[in-house]
Amino acid sequence: MPTIYLSPSTQEANLYVNGGTEEYYMNKIADAMEPYLRASGINFVRNTPDMTAVSSIRQSNAGNYDLHLALHSNAAPEGRYGMVRGTDVYYYPGSVRGQRAAEIIAENLKKIYPLPDKVRTLSTTRLGEVRQPKAPSVFIEFAYHDNEEDANWIKENINEIAANVVQSLAQYFGLPFLLPEPVRTGTVRTDGGRLNLRAKPSTDARVIGLIPNGSSVIIFGQTGNWYVVQYGGQIGYAAVRYISI
Repeated sequence: MPTIYLSPSTQEANLYVNGGTEEYYMNKIADAMEPYLRASGINFVRNTPDMTAVSSIRQSNAGNYDLHLALHSNAAPEGRYGMVRGTDVYYYPGSVRGQRAAEIIAENLKKIYPLPDKVRTLSTTRLGEVRQPKAPSVFIEFAYHDNEEDANWIKENINEIAANVVQSLAQYFGLPFLLPEPVRTGTVRTDGGRLNLRAKPSTDARVIGLIPNGSSVIIFGQTGNWYVVQYGGQIGYAAVRYISI
């Protein structure tokens, strides 16, 4: 299963024009993303508000991630405060996978941002969280927090933004996008052998783990004859017929 490094802003000094901070609202979006990520079978490791961009990059580079995803809101330059709107999705020039992920994310954000013609993808070497991660990286500036309309859009659409981004991630990784369900516990019931935990909902998909008969698993979602389950800290797909609720 793919694993992303999820890096919401740690910039608590960046104030929203209508109250709150960039750090607070980007972490709200990350909070809302978590159940969608689990339901869709996407593993994640996340930074914490007490970290910095530097320590987030360091933690990301200490692991093996399929994507580094930074969540931010923007501010206009001096002299244009409150006058700019739009969504910018950044990737590193020459990163084929980073560019593809950024383009998918931008195309889907056009469906929910009120000014779709102002959603764009941009390459950059300026941003540390684009330039320095060893994983393909995407840096989203959802909207301008110094513009009241943009700030209100973020605040009023936390869940919709979160679902939209995870839908893009599922598309990028070639996984079904699943809505969160009540988390359940199941028990593996085989003839005694171990149950395959697979990377995708297919018998042709790579086996990423083996679950012993009688083991308990956490069930986050279902697509067809496959559950999205967690066992031993790993999330993957397992056949429904071998798991009893």
